[in-house]
Amino acid sequence: MAGHALTGVLLVGGSSTRFGSPKALAPIGDETLAERAWCVLGEICDERIAVGKAADALPLPFPVLDDGTDVRAPLAGVVAGLRASSNELAVMLPVDCPLVTPDLLADLAGACADAAVPQTGPLPGAYRKTALPALEQALAAGRLTLHRALDELDVRVVELDPAALLNVNAPADLARLGRSAAGDAR
Repeated sequence: MAGHALTGVLLVGGSSTRFGSPKALAPIGDETLAERAWCVLGEICDERIAVGKAADALPLPFPVLDDGTDVRAPLAGVVAGLRASSNELAVMLPVDCPLVTPDLLADLAGACADAAVPQTGPLPGAYRKTALPALEQALAAGRLTLHRALDELDVRVVELDPAALLNVNAPADLARLGRSAAGDAR
């Protein structure tokens, strides 16, 4: 996929209520979750867009596109990211999935019909602009569950390593990850 027209959308939104502070700024090694995800997207995508809430004013080393909604839902970020993408195909990476690799994102992009998602759910995922009308309709109607919004689309499910799809929901998750990766080279 390297060199192909692919947009990487980093979803930095989310209220992080269970986490207690903005997940995007949580440290993992010598970087934040947001910085790590931004670098992963940079390895495979020719365009990167971070989407979140401008009102959160997170001190990140890259600009954040406001998702333009009053809701906090991944669907809003996916819609905003697809709208802003200059490419037909975009991969969506939530900030709280620190073990996702460029290869995993390439597998999703390569399998994408309207969308391609892992067996665990709609994110991380690959989405085409063809998915936008159905996703926009769901968002406008207040049907904010991304998983349900995909019901009307041609979606490929890609079996991926469940360990790589780890979702960081609490500081303890991050601490465990840090300890297990302490000796690993990136």
